[in-house]
Amino acid sequence: MFNSDPFSEEPPADRPAPDDRSRRSDPSTKSTRPAEPTQPDQPDQPADVPNEAPEARAHATPWHAARTAAARAAQPLPSVVRPLGETLGQALAEPLAALTDLPSFDTSAMDGWAVAGPGPWRLPSEDATPEGPGPGPAVGILAGHAEAAPLSDGDAVRIATGARVPPGATAVLRSEHGKVRGEGRELYASRHITQGQDIRPRGQECRRGDALLPAGALVTPVVLGLAAAAGYDELTVTSRPRVEVLVLGDELLRAGLPHDGRIRDALGPLLGPWLRALGAEVLATRHVGDDPEALHTAVSASTADVVVTTGGTAAGPVDHVHPTLRRLGAEQLVDGVEVRPGHPMLLARLAPGRYLVGLPGNPLAAVSGLLTLAEPLLRTLSARPAPPPYRARLTEAVQGHPVDTRLIPVVYQHGDRARPLRFHGPAMLRGIAAADALAVVPPGGADQGAEAEILDLPWTADGIGISADTTTGTGGAP
Repeated sequence: MFNSDPFSEEPPADRPAPDDRSRRSDPSTKSTRPAEPTQPDQPDQPADVPNEAPEARAHATPWHAARTAAARAAQPLPSVVRPLGETLGQALAEPLAALTDLPSFDTSAMDGWAVAGPGPWRLPSEDATPEGPGPGPAVGILAGHAEAAPLSDGDAVRIATGARVPPGATAVLRSEHGKVRGEGRELYASRHITQGQDIRPRGQECRRGDALLPAGALVTPVVLGLAAAAGYDELTVTSRPRVEVLVLGDELLRAGLPHDGRIRDALGPLLGPWLRALGAEVLATRHVGDDPEALHTAVSASTADVVVTTGGTAAGPVDHVHPTLRRLGAEQLVDGVEVRPGHPMLLARLAPGRYLVGLPGNPLAAVSGLLTLAEPLLRTLSARPAPPPYRARLTEAVQGHPVDTRLIPVVYQHGDRARPLRFHGPAMLRGIAAADALAVVPPGGADQGAEAEILDLPWTADGIGISADTTTGTGGAP
């Protein structure tokens, strides 16, 4: 529920902004003005403080405190041993140490000739070639072959890149720097070469037992390559948190155009890939109607480490998340956050080691909940390293909420500068679809040129990208 039309505009400044906790978007607010999402609009107008009972805000958690609480709510999951190719995006559960020297033997860095001592050098008869520069016939020492016979002083033999350098060789002469004369039996260098030139010595990168990466390091594509080179077929990594997504609401369509008061589900397609980008294993994405028994059954039957729900976190007639949590005896850890959009998000402990993240139903508000509560919780469970904090200067002034933090989509400009984007209402995805990150705007707003904390989006933060695995189940309530 609240999974609203993502193209509806924010209300004008002279009309109070709807509290995204308690209403669905009004289709009549849909924009008809053409606009580029990457162009700044007129300066943002501050949203009025909604008419809330004092007790409704009394338990809301400041934004930074909510993120800290989510990060501290859990402990890392147990470690598992997985084949190398199945560990991308997970955290190393133990240090990565080299199982062999790298390289494991003296290796030629170039195509050319392995030479012994000063030139000119004698070539074997089978390597004879007419006078002139190389490359000559494809004979000699090739990569992947056993160790060749030793070279005597004054001898040379053709060698390929990556091949084992024969005993006695003092350098490798590149093909473009050598000339063969004397009926193909003598090799001359066109420039001076030094001892050890173009030879990668054994152990140049590391020795067996050397520490390559510490525990907690993220497995990136490069780490996979390093681990393979260092002799690993499997890695010990922290388990992926298992997540189940419950998309709530009778009004949501999964195909076709909105009609008869029903709207397209924007969060079902969005959440699975986003959660996988945060390191989770998404077990299923299920759609549950506005039925308290169906929601209770879905949450209580889930075997996931984390259940993520959308909508239903307020106190309206079909908002069943809070009653379900009370019925299950769950421990509320965060119940409302001082942030716009996304104020009515929540975090609860269902049982030891099991959690529920309740996201608002409006799309951008749900994204706010992902970054505020889901991302820190999943990062701790998966033992993924926290990204280093950084700030950027805003190219435009952003007016803030009087008491809440605001999260505003931005694009990077000129290194350390970030330009705020339009279409950042709680029901909108158009702005963040064009964004590189979200800027954290403190209560009261930020002036042009002010530095703002920046939250990268998962696909811009770590280089892992979004998993190609899309085998998540979809269906109705269990």
